[in-house]
Amino acid sequence: MSRYQSLISVADLAANLSDAKFRVIDCRFSLMQPDQGQKDYAVGHIPGASYASLDTDLAAPVSEDSGRHPLPAVDSFIETLERWGISNDSQVAVYDDAGGGVAARLWWLLRWLGHRNVALLDGGFAAWIGADQSVTQDRSQPDPGSFTGVAADESVWTVTDIESWVGAGKDFILVDARDDARFRGEKEPIDPVAGHIPGAVNLPFNRALNSDGTWLSADQIKGNWANIAAGAQEGAWGVMCGSGVTACHLALSASIAGLPDPCLYVGSWSEWVRDPARPLASGP
Repeated sequence: MSRYQSLISVADLAANLSDAKFRVIDCRFSLMQPDQGQKDYAVGHIPGASYASLDTDLAAPVSEDSGRHPLPAVDSFIETLERWGISNDSQVAVYDDAGGGVAARLWWLLRWLGHRNVALLDGGFAAWIGADQSVTQDRSQPDPGSFTGVAADESVWTVTDIESWVGAGKDFILVDARDDARFRGEKEPIDPVAGHIPGAVNLPFNRALNSDGTWLSADQIKGNWANIAAGAQEGAWGVMCGSGVTACHLALSASIAGLPDPCLYVGSWSEWVRDPARPLASGP
């Protein structure tokens, strides 16, 4: 069986759907309509796919101090993976209808637990439909998997880490995946305060995508990272967004570009602005 660790094409996924070691996970989700992804899954999904909810499967409950999507508890997340039929020898393929902006969270979570054989469907569900591949309304009922994993705590940055670096005026590399206008503080449709963390730089996650939601070439993605790559190669660096979800898309993009894996600031902007004493910045 071929191993896929970043992207998988529609043709390659279709050719492997009958492989018992392949597990497909549908991650479609709407932040404004949390039940929409489940409804879309019921209307039609890739055959054999299980459904993952961003709010309940890929995140822990929100606390009064956390961002919108805290990391799930390791034990409960492993139970979820096993319910989806995922084992340590599984090849996992994940997809959504948002350019990978949600499914990349599951890609990152599996790698966080040490599972490298996970790939994002290039072009997502739209590419699957566009290639006239079959869909089904049948709900997947896989045999339970057997999965063991240990969380890589060193790959996670906390708000305390960021606060100490900002407070000390320390140089650090933190790349924000939100769109330009949100980063600059010109608008904020979700969180109560606009702007960005002082010292962060901006690389909207969708700059890795073509207009149809497929990914740019590896060389083009390397070009996106050109101004950040040298610093990222030198030491620890991290990615963030609104709530630690599309930041995972940046992590995948960086992997395709050949950069070391970044840390993830899970709480991201939605956690940072919980405390009005934390400093804010605006502008480019």
